[in-house]
Amino acid sequence: MKAKKEWFGEWFDSPYYHVLYQHRDHREASAFIDHLIAHFDFRASDKILDLACGKGRHSIYLNKKGFDVVGVDLSEQNIRHAQAYANERLHFHIHDMRQVFSENSFDYILNMFTSFGYFDTQKEHEQAICAVARSLKKEGVFVLDFLNPDLVVNQLTPSADKVIDGIHFDISKKIEDGFILKNILFKDAGKDYRFQEKVKAINKSEFMDYFEKAGLDIIALYGDYTLGDYVRDKSERMIFVTKKKNDHSQCQIE
Repeated sequence: MKAKKEWFGEWFDSPYYHVLYQHRDHREASAFIDHLIAHFDFRASDKILDLACGKGRHSIYLNKKGFDVVGVDLSEQNIRHAQAYANERLHFHIHDMRQVFSENSFDYILNMFTSFGYFDTQKEHEQAICAVARSLKKEGVFVLDFLNPDLVVNQLTPSADKVIDGIHFDISKKIEDGFILKNILFKDAGKDYRFQEKVKAINKSEFMDYFEKAGLDIIALYGDYTLGDYVRDKSERMIFVTKKKNDHSQCQIE
């Protein structure tokens, strides 16, 4: 019997995911990347991994800026779309972030726009961070952009209705067992659909533990896409900047 896909493997591979989120602010995303490039003074020789790249829009933008980029994502549909833009310095691969993509290979690894926290267990999240550490070169930098769970929990909107491209999405949200759950119901062409997004509300101290076990030092924590200061109960984001230490002996992947 074929194993059932995990929620993110099923939902992100669905065309409806891209319908629902088609109005996301691409300009804000590009501006964030520009801030990162300027702040860290990326070099043309740097090798960058876009971890959980989706359809590759950030990878493509980085490549247009002159960088050598690899984008990886678990969704076969996303990678098939992204590969149309591949070139000598832009490559895409299907990959599970819980596994090492390429040992000691990247100067920068970017995990953007809450593309983390999807797994059921703490062990899996630790494995994903460990895989990042092992894929970085010595002194390599990992940038993880995550929602601020304190703000999300405090400002949670229980329900919402959206009509996009003629499809009525009925959306409900709740906190359950430390996860932010979003249930998405809709009908299209006479068929009922139900998807669920499930993101662990990982707090700052938990991330600090993940990074320590993986041998990553936190060198900065920002609270928004302009790289402003992080304030626990006010910032929209937690943007961690970490650097690989020489020793990551505690980092284990099974």
